[in-house]
Amino acid sequence: MFEILESCPLLLLTLLVVVGSLLGQIKIAGATLGPAAVLFTAIGLTAWGVSNGVELTIPEVLGSFGLIIFTYTVGIISGPNFFGSLRRGWPVMLSTVACLALAALVAGGLGRILGLPNPLIAGTFAGALNNTPSLAAASQAAGDAELPAVGYSISYLWGVIGMMLAAAWAIQMGNRESKSATAPPLEQRTIRVDDDSDLTVAELLEHSPGSVTVSRVQHENEPTVVAAPDERLHKGDLVSVIGPHDALAAVTGKLGHASSVDIISDRTYLDSVRATLSSAKLAGRRIDELGLAEQFGAHVSRVRRGDVDMIASPDFVVQMGDRPRVVAPRDQLAPLRAHLGDSERGFSDINPSGLALGLVIGIVIGIIPIPLPTGSFTLGLAAGTLLTGLVFGRLGHIGRLPVSMPSAAANSLSALGMLVFLAYAGTKAGLQFGAAMTSNLGWKAAVLGFAITTTTAVAFLVAGRLHKTGWIQLAGQLGGGHTQPAVLAFANTRTGFDTRVSLGYALVYSTAMVAKILLAQMLVLVG
Repeated sequence: MFEILESCPLLLLTLLVVVGSLLGQIKIAGATLGPAAVLFTAIGLTAWGVSNGVELTIPEVLGSFGLIIFTYTVGIISGPNFFGSLRRGWPVMLSTVACLALAALVAGGLGRILGLPNPLIAGTFAGALNNTPSLAAASQAAGDAELPAVGYSISYLWGVIGMMLAAAWAIQMGNRESKSATAPPLEQRTIRVDDDSDLTVAELLEHSPGSVTVSRVQHENEPTVVAAPDERLHKGDLVSVIGPHDALAAVTGKLGHASSVDIISDRTYLDSVRATLSSAKLAGRRIDELGLAEQFGAHVSRVRRGDVDMIASPDFVVQMGDRPRVVAPRDQLAPLRAHLGDSERGFSDINPSGLALGLVIGIVIGIIPIPLPTGSFTLGLAAGTLLTGLVFGRLGHIGRLPVSMPSAAANSLSALGMLVFLAYAGTKAGLQFGAAMTSNLGWKAAVLGFAITTTTAVAFLVAGRLHKTGWIQLAGQLGGGHTQPAVLAFANTRTGFDTRVSLGYALVYSTAMVAKILLAQMLVLVG
């Protein structure tokens, strides 16, 4: 069997994906490994093959292709929200560097106490933090890849398991909190205005707690109209408000009382439609940049992305495949749907030209040498494509060229790329796993790797709570700070692909990547 798998890497790859995916669905103590089981299956099968005199390998080009597909689509998914978070997320990025610097101090200090040579310490650091580019940087700085590779292979496995345990704990803590771990469902309520302050719709929303929107207004003895921002709310008016239950209760108390009259059932003049955004020229724009109010007298009340409904605030950035619910005059519904595109193809269009362009730019960014006093380093393919995906996901289009894709298509491609990369990474780690563990320095490197991973996990958890980061986003930051797609895959599976996980991952990934590359070289050179 091993000889067949050795001669056919594609068979090996697909077998690992099948077996790993099946094992990943098995529940142990109510939890599953999910796609990360592919990684452990690959390590185990490859180590077994080595013990039988056969080296099972997957070509590096396949692993790299899976990796860039995965990181690029993570960027596409996270891009619309990333740059808004970036403005308030710089303290998190600084703390990421601090956490990794602490891990490097532990590596250098404990490594010297154990009597380990610098190249082995640096390789163990790279493996404990699951970062192949930093292994390459350490090997280059050492002038020999043997000792760094030994340390890397010994510490890699606990690096994955330890950070998964930390992510699982963060998710469990998040689920214990009030249902803030998931967005509350949106409700609609008709409110009769008792307040005589004559607020405009914009003024009401500005002073309302929580996230709500107003879709319709019916002035006394007049037809129902779309709630424009400058529409004044007079005493006796009926107002249709949408939002979470608690926010609706607060708005009701501010305006008046809940009415038994349902103004949305009156479709004489106004109606609503949920259309699919498949027009490339609109993707990446804010709601207030779509021109719906100006062209059609329309108002977007909410947007469905995947299976989640979200309030459509004016600064909400739409993506291909989103399904906005729009209120508009009946005679404007057909042209409005044509304006948005409203094609079911919008759900699944991977946009090959935009995808290829993003990968090309990301690869180029990843391979450009960045000079250092001791030489140079590159960001690597993963960081380059992630950065490009973030930008393209935010822009949506460049001129007439769409450069984003629907979230459903991006999630599917992301899952495929992730599985291919995990199978490749597992075979690479498994080749040296058995020999490394039985070497004279094996137990020392294992102890050092355990200390580095554990220190890093605890540091990230503490820093996250100091910054008051939500537990679910913190699980993503653990994966991003660890630069480990398996941790992200695990957290995504455990949270039902909560978008906050990918957002946390993307927020710190690039910072962590650069920091690890620099720190690994310093561990070799400083001693």
